[in-house]
Amino acid sequence: MVPTGLVPLVIVLPILVAGLILVIGRWAPRTLVDLVATSTAAAVTVLTALIAASTTHGRSVTWAGGWRPRGGVSVGVVLVADPIGAGLAALAGALTFCALLYSWRYLEDAQAHYHALVLVFLAGMTGFAQSGDLFNMFVFFELMSVVAYALTAMHIEEPESVQGGFTFAVVNSLGAYLTLIGIGILYARTGALGLAQTGAALAGQHADALVIAAFVFVNTGFLVKGAMVPLHFWLADAHAVAPAPVCVLMSGVMVELGVYGVARVYTTVFAASIPHPVFERAFVAFGVLTAVVGAVLCLGQRHLKRLLAYSTIAHVGLFLIALGVGDRPAIAGIALYVVAHAGVKGALFLLAGLLLNRLSSVDELDLYGRGGGPREPIGWLFLLAGLALAGLPPLGPGLGKALAEHAAGAAGFPLLPALFVLVSAATGGAVLRAGARVFLGWGPRPSPESDGERTPGGHKHPDTSQATGRTPYPMLAAVILLLGGGIAVGLVPALGRAVARGAQLFTDRDGYVAQTLAGAPVHLTGELPPTGWTLSGVLLGLLSAGLAVAVAGLGVYGFRLRGPLVRAAAVMRLLHRLHSGHVGDYVAWLFAGVAALAALIALPLL
Repeated sequence: MVPTGLVPLVIVLPILVAGLILVIGRWAPRTLVDLVATSTAAAVTVLTALIAASTTHGRSVTWAGGWRPRGGVSVGVVLVADPIGAGLAALAGALTFCALLYSWRYLEDAQAHYHALVLVFLAGMTGFAQSGDLFNMFVFFELMSVVAYALTAMHIEEPESVQGGFTFAVVNSLGAYLTLIGIGILYARTGALGLAQTGAALAGQHADALVIAAFVFVNTGFLVKGAMVPLHFWLADAHAVAPAPVCVLMSGVMVELGVYGVARVYTTVFAASIPHPVFERAFVAFGVLTAVVGAVLCLGQRHLKRLLAYSTIAHVGLFLIALGVGDRPAIAGIALYVVAHAGVKGALFLLAGLLLNRLSSVDELDLYGRGGGPREPIGWLFLLAGLALAGLPPLGPGLGKALAEHAAGAAGFPLLPALFVLVSAATGGAVLRAGARVFLGWGPRPSPESDGERTPGGHKHPDTSQATGRTPYPMLAAVILLLGGGIAVGLVPALGRAVARGAQLFTDRDGYVAQTLAGAPVHLTGELPPTGWTLSGVLLGLLSAGLAVAVAGLGVYGFRLRGPLVRAAAVMRLLHRLHSGHVGDYVAWLFAGVAALAALIALPLL
């Protein structure tokens, strides 16, 4: 059992230390600030991992101030920890630890306010992942959002940084306003804000226009943060200008928390009124669109951080497909996929940060052959991460992909496993192409001037005061920890069993309501979903990795081919031009996406 007060502690602790750091940062040396901040992130990681491990057989329900429900009614604030929510909080802690460790020799001019912001960011993420109350989910979501805006636009002296942070703030704030409107609609309808109370009040009711509007509005803010197409336009601009350690947090866990928010709210609040087939069709459709658009744009990038950002969008599409399926195997697959993807993608962003601070560029064409050659270890780490991203067995992302694609195929979508393979091959192949050019100097020397359709990444200001000629050990350690952790997901059977139990609890809506409101014991039925390697998963993983190598080779050596490649390049240019950088365009696409989601949910029901 989880000790009383441990769940609130992991939220309060980083906030208190952030305040302490702001006080001591005025006179304390940078080394002390680094140690205090990094130790706090490590402590949160350990505590949340303990919470996740101790809740595999039942949730931990904490009513703040002892305001427990009476007769199913309560005005208290509730925190509900289960293996999936607490596991996401632990992932946030681990990524924050690695980001702060990397920052020991990074952002020297940021001083203590950088560490304080990162710790408050961590508090928002841990609170959101373990909240059992809609309004407090919104509060924690906005806490991490406001901090993320500030971290993204840290380099206020650079116009691109201000523009990226401004776009990020405007689009996400509009999504948050719609979420707040949806929460207000639900409160007016049910008189409750707790997930369990609201779900119990809506149980058995027909999904009329008001319930559908509440569902769409509440989830809009989460889906904007989750970068679902066409609500995704802010993401690449923000990642392009944010410091590399901040990109680790945004791409590794903040975006995924948006997907988690949709899953949690639908499962506990709306599942009894909006039929699952309606939810499934809508989110599988949006997932396919998101995966395809993200993969195509990823292939067309030369700016390394934008390439990785569009790769994140493509993988979010795969997560949304599995979310739409929504059964226990699919939830287990998403959970493992998210953890492995976070480690591998985080390592890639940190490697891109090393290139920026060595060579003042993140432009694949400008960096051709400048990465250090075959003797440079970070080059091989970059290529290994590309293979992992492509789904190579037995590496972690490959296992998550195998479980999710099998669940999608078993749910009656026989073509979706092929989509998983192609998207993984495209994103992994783009990373391998960039690594082969930058670190190995393979292929003909490209001409940056001849490729004006794609955003260049040269002549950027580094985030260190001096160029890092040799990789500092804390930076290298952070990269190895992230990459090793992402790879290990596919090699630790105990983790798979814990995730299977977590998926079983996550999908137990009636048990969630009964335990939260009445303290009822947990009675789970049915078998645990499989979380191990299968022959089909291994074969499809090998296929996607092989295709990724082919995609990389085609990108490096086949750029002069005509026919299909010319037509594909035209599609890439069209999609690239839609990402205009104008915030007004992005707001218009946001409302178009909201209207499309509303139509997909409402038409079968009204």
